[in-house]
Amino acid sequence: MDDQQAALLGPADVRRLAEELDIRPTKKLGQNFVHDPNTVRRIVSSASVTADDVVLEIGPGLGSLTLALLPAAGAVTAVEIDPVLAARLPRTAAEFAPGLADRLTVIEADALRVRAEDFPAPPTALVANLPYNVAVPVVLHLLAELPSLEHGLVMVQAEVADRMSAQPGSRVYGVPSVKAAWYADVRRAGPVPRKVFWPVPNVDSGLVSFRRVEPPSSARREDVFRVVDAAFAQRRKALRGALSGWAGSAARAEELLRAAGVDPMTRGEQLRVADFARIAELAAEDR
Repeated sequence: MDDQQAALLGPADVRRLAEELDIRPTKKLGQNFVHDPNTVRRIVSSASVTADDVVLEIGPGLGSLTLALLPAAGAVTAVEIDPVLAARLPRTAAEFAPGLADRLTVIEADALRVRAEDFPAPPTALVANLPYNVAVPVVLHLLAELPSLEHGLVMVQAEVADRMSAQPGSRVYGVPSVKAAWYADVRRAGPVPRKVFWPVPNVDSGLVSFRRVEPPSSARREDVFRVVDAAFAQRRKALRGALSGWAGSAARAEELLRAAGVDPMTRGEQLRVADFARIAELAAEDR
């Protein structure tokens, strides 16, 4: 942690900034601004951010979390899709953290479209309060696009947090769980109360942490993800039937499953990412 500190946004500051910018949080962009300093301090602490980190923040909004990140990180790159918010953030940093504002870079862009070359320095950590409607695709896109991302902590809808961190056999284990596991060890990192947001959302929120791991296989990611998508497209089907379209026939699907050591009558929610990778590997070998 740097000796220099940043003043953090409280409820009055958040309302003042929103009024100044004539911002009314929209459901379309999933905007719920954090106005509790203790919550952003907890997020930064839980994210294990150090001075060696270049932190990527998605959707910084009015800057509540940004201001808490600046003393802890070596640099912060904030990606904001809203041009009004993107333009205001550097001024907010200069106002609340004058000695640290030079650590902040703001990129006005859609997080689902950013590329590695868009960043002045390769981000090493992702810390963000993610809009509920795009949380999973944003995290998966960033993990794929930015191999430099080593770890992170995101605040998402509680249901999304459960799906991202679910293990095989869980009722909510599915495509997001498997694809996230391809890149990282993903875990639930605690709940977030509704009252820390403005406006108060009608859903619960949770924290999800991740740490990058090596892929479980040398199979191409695209090939593995195609198997995953097919396996969960019809959740109630046994894999022999669910993978029949992908494999070309149910008989061929069964052959590949047996070769991979998987019972053809099991369902996708019982398989680990390494199992899906093995199936994809075997299919590729036969091409």
